[in-house]
Amino acid sequence: MVNLTRIYTRTGDDGTTALGDFSRTRKTDPRLAAYADANEANAFVGVAVAAGGLSEDVVAVLTRVQNDLFDVGADLCTPLQESYEYPPLRVKAEWVEELEADCDRFLADLEKLRSFILPGGTVGAAQLHVATTVVRRAERSTWAAIDAYGTEPGPARGEGGVNPLTATYLNRLSDLLFVLARVANVGAGGDVLWQPGGGREERPRPS
Repeated sequence: MVNLTRIYTRTGDDGTTALGDFSRTRKTDPRLAAYADANEANAFVGVAVAAGGLSEDVVAVLTRVQNDLFDVGADLCTPLQESYEYPPLRVKAEWVEELEADCDRFLADLEKLRSFILPGGTVGAAQLHVATTVVRRAERSTWAAIDAYGTEPGPARGEGGVNPLTATYLNRLSDLLFVLARVANVGAGGDVLWQPGGGREERPRPS
């Protein structure tokens, strides 16, 4: 159970922060950047839901995703260890499969995409496009953490690697959010299509 009695602790005033295994690391640690980006992505998904205008089906999926993103952050902030007194929550392959199933389900009702699209349309769609880009950044940050720490468990606190399924989950989530942004524009004018050259009429070149 989480029991937050104080918000500020002053323990981070030296530029360090606690990881999920109670070891401490610098606030510039790539592992910290990864779960901070996941947290930011979660906030943007929350804004998309709060903006309204999304179908109940989409909101239900996004609500699950918000809980998942919190769990992704918990996974990223807890280095892999060879053994645990209390095994931490870890992202599972089944979570990725859920995202893929959602992608297929929502995509089946959309028109085939024959052009790149611009972020826009309804407010909800625009916010989901923002969330998509932040999730993609979170995935890049996660791969940076994997490059720094690997994917193997360590013998002691703070020495383990990163669960690679966190990166896989974020990759599929960015795909799903892109699809849901398109869903949010159905019945409201559809996708905002990219026009090469900004839609400007081509001017004749001087002879």
